[in-house]
Amino acid sequence: MACTSTSPGIHATASIRPSTTGTPNGASRKATSGYSAYGYANSTQTQQPTSTTNTNYSPYMNGTISRSSGIAVAKSARGGLPPTNQSYNTSSPRNSVASYSSFASAGIGGSPPRSRKSPQSNKSSSPVGEDQVVTIKMRPDRHGRFGFNVKGGADQNYPVIVSRVAPNSSADKCQPRLNEGDQVLFIDGRDVSTMSHDHVVQFIRSARAGANGGELHLTIRPNVYRLGEEIDEPDSQMVPEPARVADSVPRSDKLSQSLQLLSDALTTGKVVDQFEMLYRKKPGLTMNICRLNANASKNRYRDVCPYDDTRVILQTSGSGDYINANFVNMEIPSSGIINRYIACQGPLLHTSGDFWLMVWEQLCTTIVMLTTITERGRVKCHQYWPRLNETQEYGRLMIRCIRDKQTPNCCYREFSVRDRSTNEERRVTQMQYIAWPDHGVPDDTKHFIQFVDEVRKARQGSVDPIVVHCSAGIGRTGVLILMETAACLVESNEPVYPLDIVRTMRDQRAMLIQTPGQYTFVCDSILRAYNEGTIKPLAEYQKR
Repeated sequence: MACTSTSPGIHATASIRPSTTGTPNGASRKATSGYSAYGYANSTQTQQPTSTTNTNYSPYMNGTISRSSGIAVAKSARGGLPPTNQSYNTSSPRNSVASYSSFASAGIGGSPPRSRKSPQSNKSSSPVGEDQVVTIKMRPDRHGRFGFNVKGGADQNYPVIVSRVAPNSSADKCQPRLNEGDQVLFIDGRDVSTMSHDHVVQFIRSARAGANGGELHLTIRPNVYRLGEEIDEPDSQMVPEPARVADSVPRSDKLSQSLQLLSDALTTGKVVDQFEMLYRKKPGLTMNICRLNANASKNRYRDVCPYDDTRVILQTSGSGDYINANFVNMEIPSSGIINRYIACQGPLLHTSGDFWLMVWEQLCTTIVMLTTITERGRVKCHQYWPRLNETQEYGRLMIRCIRDKQTPNCCYREFSVRDRSTNEERRVTQMQYIAWPDHGVPDDTKHFIQFVDEVRKARQGSVDPIVVHCSAGIGRTGVLILMETAACLVESNEPVYPLDIVRTMRDQRAMLIQTPGQYTFVCDSILRAYNEGTIKPLAEYQKR
C-alpha cells in the first residue's frame, strides 16, 4: 500500500473550513533529549537513573487477592505540587499530506516534571483510600519465581511500581491479576516507602524462605491509570543512548539492520529495559488547562492530561474550549509525509458533544476506537454514537448511523454528521478494534496488523487528522500510532527505531504506550509485518 506524499487533496467541505488553533508543529520539532528521531536505545545512560530499574528476576505467584478495608498506615497522603505556569501554543500549521489507497476492505468509505521527596516516616506516603488498597497473597512456582518485576525505590525518589507481569505466570493468572503500573505499598506488612530499590528486591526474594511457607503478601495500590490518580515524575530521567546502524552502512541496508537490532533487543529483553528508561511526560511541558476547576470533570482519569502546547482547542463549544485530546504529528523522513492524529480519551457521557464538535471542527473523516464500552466490569468509554438507523443530537450536530458492519475482530460504522445551523452534511467512518483482551495484549499480532493496514487505507490522502482513542487515549492509542509510523518508515526504506518514535509521540501527548507489554507487542508486530512482507519498501524508495 502506497505511503507517499501528493499534492493536497481537498474535500468538498474544505472551502468552508473554519480557522483552527492549537495544532502543534510537533512532528518537525528537533530532538532535544540527546538522540535522533526514531531510535531505540541500548542500556547506556547519560543521566542519573531515577525512574526505572529492573530487578532482572521473574517472580511468579499463586494465591488469592482480597480487598483490604482497614489499613491505617495507608491513610497519610503525598500531595502533588501545583503545576507550573506556561503559555500554550496556538499556531496551526496543517499543510502536509499522506496519500493512501482507497478504503475498500471493510466495504464502507468515508468522505513539568515534579519531584517527590523521600518519605521520612514509617507510614506509607501514598494517597490511598482504604477502599483502594488491595492485598495479594502469592507463593512462588517450583522455580522459586513470583512472576513480576518492580522499579523505583526511595533512593530513586520514585514509588515502587510493578513494571512487568510475566505472561501465563501465577501473577498473570490471579483474579484479579497483578497489573503493570500497580504501586507496591507494603511487603509482608512492612512499608516500602523508605526502602531502596535493592532492598525492595531483596525483601521480595527473601519471602521464598520465610516461615509462612514462602507465601508473599503484597499490599498494592491498583494501577494509577485504572484509578485515575497521579504519580509524579522524578526530577531527572534516564535518557538511553541509542543503538543505531553505523553511518558506513549503505542506505539500502539500514532498514534491515535496524530491524535486526530490534529483534536482538527483543530476544535479550533489552527492549523492555530501554522502554522503561524513557520519560513518560516531556520535561518542561505544562498541563495547566486540564486542571482548571471548569475542566477537571472532563477528564476520565486524573493523571492523564493533555499538554497545553499541543492540546486541541474547541472553537465553538458552549462549555469552554477544553477537551482531553492532543494533536500528534508523525513525520516520515525523506518522503515528505506527516501522518496527523488527534489522540484523545474515550468520551464521557457529558463530553460526547465536545467530541463530535472536535471531529467537525477539525474536518476529521475517520475515528479509530481501540476499546470496547466495558471491560472487566468497568466502563471504558461512553457509547457516543447512535445505533443503526437511529439519530442522536449533540448541540447543533445531528449524528445518524447509516451503516454498521461487524467482523470477529472489528466493527465498522458510518455516520452522517449534519450541522443544523448550516445544513451541511459530512460522512465520518468509525473503525473499532474489538479483539483486544480485557487485560494485557492480544496473543497474536496478526489481526492487529491487518487492522492497522485498514486504518492506513482509510486516510485516502486526507490532509486532516484521524481521531484515535481508547479509554485514556495513551496506551492502545500509542500502540496504533507507533505501528503505523513504523509501517510508513519501512515503505520509505528508512531505518526503524521504535524507542525514538515513542519519544516523539510523548513529546506531543504524555504517556503514549503505557506499559512494557504494549511496547513489546507493537515491536513484535513490526517485525512480523516486515518478515512476512505485509510491509516492505516501495519501489520508488528502494534505490535511494
